[in-house]
Amino acid sequence: MLTTYRSGTGVLHRLPAGPKMLAVAAVALAVAVLPTTLWAAGVASAVVLACYAVSGVGARELARQTWALRWIVVVTAAGQVIFLGVEPAVANTARVMAALLIAALLPLTTRTEDLLDALERGLAPLRRIGGDAERAALLLAVTVTTVPVLARLAAEVREAQRARGVRPSLRLAIVPFLVLSLRHADQLGEALAARGVR
Repeated sequence: MLTTYRSGTGVLHRLPAGPKMLAVAAVALAVAVLPTTLWAAGVASAVVLACYAVSGVGARELARQTWALRWIVVVTAAGQVIFLGVEPAVANTARVMAALLIAALLPLTTRTEDLLDALERGLAPLRRIGGDAERAALLLAVTVTTVPVLARLAAEVREAQRARGVRPSLRLAIVPFLVLSLRHADQLGEALAARGVR
């Protein structure tokens, strides 16, 4: 399975996967419920900087993750500036960005296998009501690791367009992006089928 894991020795790398998931979820939720004021946008940004400093993945990875989310910023901010005004738009966009950047620390500092094992343990109570904890954990782990992979595929399409001298555009990028995404889905499906997952 493709992963976004970055090896390191930071605090988050050393934490077990289960407590790390709870901590990341709690911090992301705390940032998400901040009020819609400019000072809250500053607090959200400070929390992100602190989390990345403690995590050990570095400022370069923070910049890369932020750049990958640039279109979310544009779309989120533009719509809200029109309907809500500047201050709520800045605050809401900062909170969304902060929550996404904090959530990105989980796959960056946790191996996929450890993430899957922790999810299975956490979802074990589902067995009492007839649920399949292993399948639910696998679904969540695949979802968490696939979002960054799709962002990487989109970046590859843009780089290929630039290398051919074509100005990157959404209209020209959509077909190659869909082809690469479907190819990734096929490879992932084949890998899961080879391991007996149906």
